[in-house]
Amino acid sequence: MRHATVVHPRMLITAVIGLVLVVFGAMEGLATADALDDVATSDALEDVATFYERQIAYDDYLAQYAGAPRPNIKVIVPAVSYTSGEGVTIVEELGGLSGSVVRTDEGGYIEWQVNVPEAGLYNIALTYYPLPGRGIAIERALTINGDRLFEGTQFLSFQRVWGDSGPVRKDTAGNDVRPRQVERPEWQTVYITDPVGYELQPYSFYLQEGVNVIRIDSLSEPIAISELRLEQAEAARPYRVVAQEYMELGYKPTTGVLQKIQGENAVRRSAIGIFAEFDKGDPSLEPYHPAQVRLNSIGGFRWQLTGEWVEWEFEVPEDGLYQIAIKGKQDLVRGSYSSRKMMIDGKVPFSEAEAIKFSFTDRYSMVPLTDEYGNPALVYLTRGKHVMRLEVTLGDLAHILERTENVLYQLTTIYRTIMMVTSANPDPLRSYQLEKRIPGLVESLQAASQELTDLALAFETVTGQQGGHTTFLRDFARLLRNMSARPDLIPSHFATYRDSVGSLGEWMQNSRNQPLQIDYIVVASPDQKLPSASPTFWQLVRHELSALAASFTHDYTGVHDISTSADGGSGEQETSDEAIKVWIGQSTYVGGGGGAGRDQAQILKQMIEDTFTPETGIQVNLELISDTGSLLIPAIIAGTAPDVALGALNMDLAFRGAIADLRQFEDFEEVAQRFSKSAFTSMRIRDKVYGLPETHPFPVLFYRKDVLAELGLEVPQTWDDVYRMVPELQRNYMQIGLSPTMGTYLMLLYQKGVPLYKEDMVATNLDSELAIATLKQLTDLYRLYEFPLEFNAANRFRMGEMPLVIGDYGFYNQIKVFAPELRGEWGIALVPGTVREDGTISRVVPAGSSGAIILEGSKKKEAAWEFLKWWTRADTQARFGRELEALMGAAARYPTANMEALEQLPWGSSERAVLLEQWKWVEGTPPVLGGYYVTRMFDWLFRAVVLDGKPVRESVVDYDRMINEEIARKRLEFGYETNLEDVPEEWKKAYWDHYVHLHRLDAERDLRPQTWRN
Repeated sequence: MRHATVVHPRMLITAVIGLVLVVFGAMEGLATADALDDVATSDALEDVATFYERQIAYDDYLAQYAGAPRPNIKVIVPAVSYTSGEGVTIVEELGGLSGSVVRTDEGGYIEWQVNVPEAGLYNIALTYYPLPGRGIAIERALTINGDRLFEGTQFLSFQRVWGDSGPVRKDTAGNDVRPRQVERPEWQTVYITDPVGYELQPYSFYLQEGVNVIRIDSLSEPIAISELRLEQAEAARPYRVVAQEYMELGYKPTTGVLQKIQGENAVRRSAIGIFAEFDKGDPSLEPYHPAQVRLNSIGGFRWQLTGEWVEWEFEVPEDGLYQIAIKGKQDLVRGSYSSRKMMIDGKVPFSEAEAIKFSFTDRYSMVPLTDEYGNPALVYLTRGKHVMRLEVTLGDLAHILERTENVLYQLTTIYRTIMMVTSANPDPLRSYQLEKRIPGLVESLQAASQELTDLALAFETVTGQQGGHTTFLRDFARLLRNMSARPDLIPSHFATYRDSVGSLGEWMQNSRNQPLQIDYIVVASPDQKLPSASPTFWQLVRHELSALAASFTHDYTGVHDISTSADGGSGEQETSDEAIKVWIGQSTYVGGGGGAGRDQAQILKQMIEDTFTPETGIQVNLELISDTGSLLIPAIIAGTAPDVALGALNMDLAFRGAIADLRQFEDFEEVAQRFSKSAFTSMRIRDKVYGLPETHPFPVLFYRKDVLAELGLEVPQTWDDVYRMVPELQRNYMQIGLSPTMGTYLMLLYQKGVPLYKEDMVATNLDSELAIATLKQLTDLYRLYEFPLEFNAANRFRMGEMPLVIGDYGFYNQIKVFAPELRGEWGIALVPGTVREDGTISRVVPAGSSGAIILEGSKKKEAAWEFLKWWTRADTQARFGRELEALMGAAARYPTANMEALEQLPWGSSERAVLLEQWKWVEGTPPVLGGYYVTRMFDWLFRAVVLDGKPVRESVVDYDRMINEEIARKRLEFGYETNLEDVPEEWKKAYWDHYVHLHRLDAERDLRPQTWRN
């Protein structure tokens, strides 16, 4: 049993509530000018305590049953014997399993009444089959006898099974092309374990004698269940015990056998993002080529999260004892190591194989299985086929990281408590008397300092290394000691304290990652010498010379066609006069520069070869362009423009007639049903449409559940709710994250039913009464309510000083990756709305769209249209989004404009429901000539009111006039009518000859000179 030095964060909440009560309820005798109001009622505090009541730590739960027996009894519960449920269906003969099983759908639950013959602690095993869904991990919540028991059981995770869709192919340059990942579902039996990985053994549950009610709630994705088992999980024995058993059974070492299991030949893996990799620069890797891409390893940063596993199949020629070694590289987490648990045919051979360590190194090394003393450890294998699994585990770091997460949560709560008294930017010269106003503060800082010191020592003991990892912990511990020794200096150290808490979160996340790249695994007889993992000097010389020679002849920039021949062709990319040319930018869908651009281009190229060309017979020449926005216009002028440009919608080109109108295609209306009407708004001019939507991000509300609960606040539904919350938050020196942008203004404006432009699109509506009132509403948030003009949303949201943030829904993935310690403590909701006259709430939000276009100059418009139809299909967009996320990580989740595709992306059920509901309220902004000037002038208008204190109405009149003049100027430049009574003389001279040659968008309108020309 392990007990952390620092109080568990869930238990700490009670202490924090007491501190808040003292700060806000017992300040009457404090004679200071900023004495705080009593804002925490006893009811609110009682609600907060109830909120966290059941979320106790697993160690604390086990401590309650320290003397409970572990009966050596197995209780099998057929799934079909369930007593109640919702979303439950009986299924026959599924996945090769005979008999009846139970299908449980997302959002439902299933419950069993289980008769347990003897009270005690049991492990629970579940046999399940992943059913088709969105391809994400399956999440369930467990309760026993109506109790959630402890933290961890509310987010149980069950893995899917993935594999290659086929063999590795080659492109026309001879490079290996990775096969796409497809799901290969199979029945699996797993014990219910800690989804985070802090507990290395399966969870133990106390069951009373007699009937116990076990309930599983379906949080995401459907699965089938065949049975539950209550039993004692078999613990792996030390190698010395296993070796003695080998001797007693007469097992003998084999001789003369040495075989390699290539890492890239893995047959199954638990995540779509784990696949064969090309690791260049090391000639010792197998296979190897100095210039061409060879898929020669697996893993790296894609295989680093706790619980992820990879499986290989192999055969041995005879019964006997074998040595096993792994050629791997861990070059991403400096100062630490990565761990893997090895299982052969579903069992850990001995306890030392539960956490095989791979220390940091920039080169591959051979890591054999050893006993606790570092001596070679052998494994008994029978003749024939076997399955080896390597699973990510935290190993000896598990307890250290659990304690780190606990102290991180505690330090974050302390920060928030201090901030409630001093604000986020305290005056260093002022005496806040924090040690008096926050009882227990000094002791909490001292305890946290000691815990960080202990963690640094424990980390060094486990890793055997000293360095930056532990230096940071000791520096932070020293800061906390200084703060506790001199509470009057806390304001001076507060900014450093905040930054250190953020750094501790990053430290914990980096330490929790367990990356490992594997070249091959050796299974050999004990008499065989293991291969060297490092290249020789002459191998390196030969590699460098070969790579240099290849750099003069090999094409490293093209996105090559995939060859149908076995050897991949001659190295020249095939072209066809009938092929359409498609451009994709380096950072069209994700940032990250050239590497990210090439990766996403390769995904698209493979998808084209897999589905588009076989379905249509149309060849595609895909070209990766550094910046489509800047290069498209020169290409049009030079006559080298593509047929299709992805993510390159430019409405100025549409006004100039350089982009094809998609309504010319007969099935356009059918294709348009894939998208919301709002997605087309920015692509439409009158009755013509110039692109198909690709991405369509929009804002939602992000909120901290724990912080709002502490303050007794609820998620705001309207802006009136927001205004009521602001004083409460500001008393605690908290803020709301709302960017002072044109998008925020449009959200408020559209919720009032006011469009940005007048109906004829020749001027804005900024000077209307409602628009002026909306601008005043927005600027008052920053002038009167002091909303921050600039802020780091991720950091402040993580620290709790900004418990409400309105931002694009992609922020969700940033927080999920950036702040994993907040799991379960935050969520997303619809944005606050404006109450209409009929009492309903308008939650309209603006959204832009990126689009794929067909160039007007293309001579292959029909083939290009077929490509756009395929590209924007739900299955195509969903696959691209999944593969992009697998390649780049969850932070690169694709904001597809296809509504059906969004439902297939890896969103949780509750998040998906919010996004789909908010999507109904999305409204686009139409394009106008000179529209760029609207955003520019709005920024100046906003600053004039907020920063310079100019009156709202007069400022609007001035800036609106300048905007409308620019719109009129651009309309005259393009030959459209304006509503200006007096046209400046210089405009007439500038645009007279231009009208004669300009290609007009609207072919039916009268192109004769305007009245003022006559």
